Amino acid sequence: MNIAVIGGGAAGFMAAITAKESKPEASVTIFEKTDKVLAKVKVSGGGRCNVTNATFSIAQLIKNYPRGGKQLKKSFNHFFTKDTVNWFESRGVPLKTEADKRMFPSTNSSQTIVDLLLNTAENLDIRISFKSKVSTIKPSEKGIELTINGEILVFYKVIIASGGSPKESELEWLKSLGYKIVKPVPSLFTFNMPKNPITALMGLSVPNVITSIKGSKLKQNGPLLITHWGMSGPAILKLSAWGAQDLAKLNYNFSLQLNWLGVNEEELRALFTTLTSSRKLMYKHNPLEIPKRLWHFMLNKLEITEHQIWNELSKKNKNRLINMLINDEFEVKGKTTFKEEFVSCGGIDLSEINMQTMESKKHKGIYFAGELLNIDGVTGGFNFQAAWTTGYLAGKNCVA
Repeated sequence: MNIAVIGGGAAGFMAAITAKESKPEASVTIFEKTDKVLAKVKVSGGGRCNVTNATFSIAQLIKNYPRGGKQLKKSFNHFFTKDTVNWFESRGVPLKTEADKRMFPSTNSSQTIVDLLLNTAENLDIRISFKSKVSTIKPSEKGIELTINGEILVFYKVIIASGGSPKESELEWLKSLGYKIVKPVPSLFTFNMPKNPITALMGLSVPNVITSIKGSKLKQNGPLLITHWGMSGPAILKLSAWGAQDLAKLNYNFSLQLNWLGVNEEELRALFTTLTSSRKLMYKHNPLEIPKRLWHFMLNKLEITEHQIWNELSKKNKNRLINMLINDEFEVKGKTTFKEEFVSCGGIDLSEINMQTMESKKHKGIYFAGELLNIDGVTGGFNFQAAWTTGYLAGKNCVA
C-alpha cells in the first residue's frame, strides 16, 4: 500500500501522518515541488502560527467560511476544532486562547508546530521528496500514475494537497482530468490607498470599526489597522474575504465606508447633546473610543481649530463631524497580498468531492485536502482548521 501526498503544507502533513498512524504498514511519501515544506505554517500569525480558533460549536464555526462552510459541516462532524486541540496537546504541544478566540502554541512560536509535524513524520518513516513537481495524474488499471519530474510512478492511493493557487492555469493538470475549477482569486488582503493623508497615522489601531463597500451589501466589523499603504486589520481582512469575488470584478477599485465608532447615528447624536454643553476644548476632551491621533486628524481635516470649545461648535461642523465619525469614505485603489500567507478563494469545486471522506467522486483512490479546494475562511485560524480537518479525513479514509 503505497500512498502519495502531493504538497508539503499543513493539510499534506496532517494527511500523511494520519494515513501512516492509521495503517503503519503503508508506505507514505510527501512530494513537495519547492525546496521547503510548511512555509505558510512557519510565517503565519506573525511567526506564531494561528493553529485554530476556540469556536467549539460546529454551527458557529461554519459561519466563518465565506466559501465552503455549509459543505464543511459534514467534515467537521468527524474532526473539528476540539479534535485539533486534542491532536496537538496529546503530542506535547499545548495551545493557548487569546481574547479574540485565536489559538496559538503556548510557546508563541510557529517553529513548535513545524518541529512537531517534521519530527512526527520522521518518526513514522514518512518520506519527503523535495523539488518533486507532479505534472500529470492518470488513474489506470495498475493504480494511479503520477508524472513526477518527468518520471512515471504508480501509487495505490493519492492525496492532493497542493495548496491555493493564484492562477487558474496552475490547476490545468487537474482540469484535464475533468475536475470543475472555480476560478481562483485572492482572499484575505489589505486595501491600498495611495497618497491618502491618513497613512501618516500608520501603526494606529482602532478597536471597533464597521467597514462596508459602497454600493454593496458587504459589511464587517472589528479592529482596524492603519498602515503606510492603506488599511488592514480584522475588519478589513474579513471584508476582503467575504467580498473576494466582487472586489476582483471591480479590479480592486472601490469606495470603502467606515463607521469609526461602531455605533448608529441616533446613539452618537445623543452623546453629542451632552458633549456640546461642555466648556472643554475639543482637542483635549475626546470621550469617544478612538485614539487621540485619529481624533486630531479628523478635527484638522474639518478645519476645527485647537481653540474650539465644545459648546461653541457650529451646527454645520457638528453634523460634518458626526458624518465623518460614522460615515467616513476612502477610495481604495488596489490590494496587498502577502505572498507567504496567500489565501485564495476558488479551486476544486466541492460538488466533485465526498466531504465526509475527501475522496473524489470522479476517481476512486484520489483524495483532496487543504486550500486547493474551494474553501476559505476569514482570519482567525479558520483556514488552518479547514486544512487539519480535510487532511485528517483524507489520510484516515485513504487507508480505510
